[in-house]
Amino acid sequence: MNKEDLYNYLDSRNRDFYSLADKIWENPEPAYGEKIASDLLRETLKNEGFLIKEITDMPTAFIAEYGEGLPIIGLTGEYDSLDGLSQTREPEPMARVETNYGHGCGHNMLGTASAAAAIAAKEMLKSSKLPGTVRFYGCPAEERLSGKVLMAQKGVFDDLDACLTWHPSSLNTVWGCRFLAFNSVRFHFTGRAAHAAASPESGRSALDAVELMNIGANYLREHIPDAARLHYSITDGGGEPNIVPAKASVWYYLRAPERHQVEDVFKRLVKVAQGAAMMTETAVEYELDAACYDVMPNDVLGRLLLKNLKAAGSPDYDSADEEYARKLSHEFTPERKETSLKGLFAPLSLKNQIVHKGILENKDQGKVMAGSTDLGDVSRITPTAQFTTATWPIGTASHSWQASAASGSSLGYKGMMLAAKVLGGSLWDLFHEGTKLLKDAREEFLQKNPETYKSPLQQ
Repeated sequence: MNKEDLYNYLDSRNRDFYSLADKIWENPEPAYGEKIASDLLRETLKNEGFLIKEITDMPTAFIAEYGEGLPIIGLTGEYDSLDGLSQTREPEPMARVETNYGHGCGHNMLGTASAAAAIAAKEMLKSSKLPGTVRFYGCPAEERLSGKVLMAQKGVFDDLDACLTWHPSSLNTVWGCRFLAFNSVRFHFTGRAAHAAASPESGRSALDAVELMNIGANYLREHIPDAARLHYSITDGGGEPNIVPAKASVWYYLRAPERHQVEDVFKRLVKVAQGAAMMTETAVEYELDAACYDVMPNDVLGRLLLKNLKAAGSPDYDSADEEYARKLSHEFTPERKETSLKGLFAPLSLKNQIVHKGILENKDQGKVMAGSTDLGDVSRITPTAQFTTATWPIGTASHSWQASAASGSSLGYKGMMLAAKVLGGSLWDLFHEGTKLLKDAREEFLQKNPETYKSPLQQ
């Protein structure tokens, strides 16, 4: 099977993979609750001859493996959805009545395209009798930025020679940028209840502690790296105003371009919380419920993905797809499209397109995307690269109703199948002639990652 045969094979299976993505889109599920999606992908790959390996204590995570020997190349798939993004396929805001969840990040397509590429690689390995192993990693809870981190703790990525992935987007391009490292931490304060009018002096307000902590955190912002971010919400502020709150909680997200910066800010934030507890004579405990590294892209693998993106070409949208995209984006002003393109480090001239046609050779190396992904931890274990394809109109924000709608459409699925071809073509190269590529990718990886991976949850 040559590369053109691989593309033709994927084209011949379009209907199968559209159907798979559609079933996952129709059944959006929360992080760690993706039973339908993970079962659909498991069964699909099992029926294709893949060996399915379960992951202890992670019921919606799994590994599907085909082949034997080296190299071992991994593909990651995600399939969790987002609360509050329920949306029909209509190009106007219209929530589905049966669910509050929606695929506003296109994860129904992300897992499907990676599975499709793994299946195409299986056909290639079988026909060519080449040595090598392809693995599909079913990864839950990317939106919680923790699924791959927990998997990494179990060592499931340790023996990979390389890992490839993609993400739905509004552009056909390869990401050479980094993403922000991240901590999610909840602070719980405990005080003493009392009648707020009759005996306020007997009370110790946990809510006062939360508010003082937030004031301290806002002053802390002045003394952290420019690109670092602190976001918070009060998740428990007490009950009736006439009772001094004995319990109160606040949830913080910390982000920064580098992992050590997040850890430094985190230590200072803990001191702020302890200070607030001291001032209010309350007690404080915290739980670090998610954390991940910044992504370290591998340029050697990035160039391989770009080569195959150019070879596969941009999606073949028809007039119906373009009309759908036009309706979906009718409220996108030029300013909104410019903001979106700036966030993706893309040329502003693309604002004149409805759907991205062509391949963008982006110049984003050394830049930092204002977001986070648990793929960062995989990139600290093995050489890793990722790309995007145009599954949404230009100007579409991820985590939006427009993204939810497009992710269940022909427009999205055509971008999805382009992603499958790029991944499949890149696997073809790595299995046929990847010795030097993998050696160069490993050398770059070791230069960028001189230290052994340590889970960010072990703080």
